[in-house]
Amino acid sequence: MAVQSAAEKEVAPQDRFDYFWNKHGEWVEEPNVRRGGESGVQRVMGSDGQLLYAKRQTGHIYRSWLHPFGRPTVLREQDAYLGLRMLDVGVPDIVFCGAQRDPVHKWRALLVTKSLDGFEEVEHWYAGGGLERHGEAVNDRVLKELAENLARMHKGRWQHSCLYTKHIFVRVTGEGETAKVEIALIDLEKCRQRMTASQAATHDMKQLRRHSSFSPADWKKLVYFYKTAFGSAIKGL
Repeated sequence: MAVQSAAEKEVAPQDRFDYFWNKHGEWVEEPNVRRGGESGVQRVMGSDGQLLYAKRQTGHIYRSWLHPFGRPTVLREQDAYLGLRMLDVGVPDIVFCGAQRDPVHKWRALLVTKSLDGFEEVEHWYAGGGLERHGEAVNDRVLKELAENLARMHKGRWQHSCLYTKHIFVRVTGEGETAKVEIALIDLEKCRQRMTASQAATHDMKQLRRHSSFSPADWKKLVYFYKTAFGSAIKGL
């Protein structure tokens, strides 16, 4: 569900695309040219002071049998955000998503999400001393929470398709037994539903194994927690 600040709710629905399109800020991802157009991400400020991330696209589309003439990729990404949220998988809140054709019949598209305040990339959490600061018990909860989020996603047949640790964020608040652990997944542009949960799980978990730096002991724990939550083992892990 889209989240709007009080001031932004006052913008007429037909004007919200231009309202957000005309907001500019620092580039987090410089525009890159692919899929027949450009796509980049900026940090912008909401009217209530909330930090937002705006993915801005021009002519950046994908084609499928449902959309043979092309559809902006942020609309597919929005589908994934909403689908994963229904499965109780941690993802950023959507503030706005929309697309329109400009005067030369080229798609312009926007996906605006709230920042993940207090979260950090899971590898940064480890590099910054998260394990040493919080101890093995909290580390186990980080791995368990990650495994359970991934299992819920895969049981819903959603495949992230770009499951690198830079797309996994963690927030730990509090200390010891009372610490709260939360996981969020980002960059769902390539996320799609597969025919079976096993297809989604096999692709993502093998990809995560190749592109993560979990210690052998932590990877073994993650796989154990994942198998328990998913209900079956993934061959090759």
